[in-house]
Amino acid sequence: MTDFFRNKFYIVFIYPFFLGSILIFAFSPFNLTFLNFLSFSFLLYLILLIKKKNFNNFNFFYLGCSFGFGFFLFGNYWISISLTHDDNFKYLIPFALIFIPLFLSLFLGIVAFIVGSYASQNIFFILLFSTIFSIFEFLRGNILTGFPWNLVAYTWSWSPESIQILSVIGTYSFSLISITLFSLPFLFFQKKIHKKNVFLAIFFFILLVFNYLYGYSKIRENKFKFSENIKVKVISPNLTLQEFQSNDEVLLLQDLIRHSEPEKDIKTLFIWPEGIFYESYLSKIKKYKNIFSKHFSEKHLIILGINNFVRKSNNTNYFNSLVLLNNQLEILAVYNKKYLVPFGEFLPLESILSKIGLKKVTRGYNSFSPGKYRENIILDNSFENKIILPLICYEIIYSGKIKNNKDQSPDLVINISEDAWFGDSIGPHQHFSKAIYRAVEEGVFVARSANMGISAIIDPNGIPRKILKKNQKGSIEYNFPSYFNKSTLFSKYGNKIFFLIIFLYILLTLILKNFKSNE
Repeated sequence: MTDFFRNKFYIVFIYPFFLGSILIFAFSPFNLTFLNFLSFSFLLYLILLIKKKNFNNFNFFYLGCSFGFGFFLFGNYWISISLTHDDNFKYLIPFALIFIPLFLSLFLGIVAFIVGSYASQNIFFILLFSTIFSIFEFLRGNILTGFPWNLVAYTWSWSPESIQILSVIGTYSFSLISITLFSLPFLFFQKKIHKKNVFLAIFFFILLVFNYLYGYSKIRENKFKFSENIKVKVISPNLTLQEFQSNDEVLLLQDLIRHSEPEKDIKTLFIWPEGIFYESYLSKIKKYKNIFSKHFSEKHLIILGINNFVRKSNNTNYFNSLVLLNNQLEILAVYNKKYLVPFGEFLPLESILSKIGLKKVTRGYNSFSPGKYRENIILDNSFENKIILPLICYEIIYSGKIKNNKDQSPDLVINISEDAWFGDSIGPHQHFSKAIYRAVEEGVFVARSANMGISAIIDPNGIPRKILKKNQKGSIEYNFPSYFNKSTLFSKYGNKIFFLIIFLYILLTLILKNFKSNE
């Protein structure tokens, strides 16, 4: 193995780039979780090799950046696809494809730089690496607007049993423990196998088995309640952005209504995806009142995504909104998206960048304004005062930020999205896995309507009860769930649990370091 790792350039740049690149196959839709063991263990071996060869300490940083660049390049390439739908943005594709992964790779470069000088083949180093890596995952997911995409924990999305622990500790904590597990083979990259390493590996294997058994038991125990006389129906039209932009709005509405298949005597909440009205703002949709009143009854409510604006004095604020409507197109509730996509929905440093002709990628020149609060929406008496919590598009990716406060107890979380921006890529698959994790963390049903993405009704165990696969058009229907008063530990305390586990990791790392020093 040593002969294979003699070339400094390969050690610092080529091998880590390859390890970061293959790591993306551990995520949805590939789900080759075993690649984590290969990628993380060999990454630690490369860090150790740099230390042993007495390379300059900055090589730790370069190595981490190389690993991160491979990971984020192949994991987030789908972002650049959103720029192909408008000729005015095509010149920005190299920026999205190269510079965004370069920026994100800095987080992993700093991780490798911090831990590099402590590299050694013992559990102390693995715990230190896992702790620092997880802290920077959390920072990546929260600083500026945050981009918590493809945290290591998401490589378990294929196994409902394995992810039930999310209801207790959350995604960031599960990432921390997973990184430790995936790094263990590194301890065996040496001629002499120490008994303590064998015992450690056995301990973590037993922990993995117990976690699976806990999840298996939890899934079998849960019994959910439903309102038999109220339905929730998720609709996906499976239309490309070009079809949205070129077709008449009336034709689009008729297509959605056809897929909705409304039955006038059945109380139903219809969930349409984000961005249904491409030309009309919320204030202008009353012109379609006759179409809605003809096909929907007073027993029907419709949720959909639409652009909205509010004028105050000389200012106009534009919003990406989710609205609740009745069959007369009366506006019953409005939620303005709180977490906006940089460049997609707002232009950072707009006062400067707009002067050189830049604008947000989505429709309209002005940036959207963020909404202030995400409040529960309470349906009327005829719908048994059901409580729903609205999320638009990638707001579903933020672990611990779904609810404004721990007292929010919705019967149903609703997530509408427009995944047509990302074409036939891995993006929509990964987006869907985030909805699964939020359902388990918060212990709630999630109804997700994603045009050209994956639409589903997901139970609190993260299991899709009904699903419309990617590029599948139509609708799915289920009885309206009722909140069953089983708030998860994570829904009560959020990422405070992550900080507690980080503290325990740091304490254990210091104890092991002191023990190692006294040997």
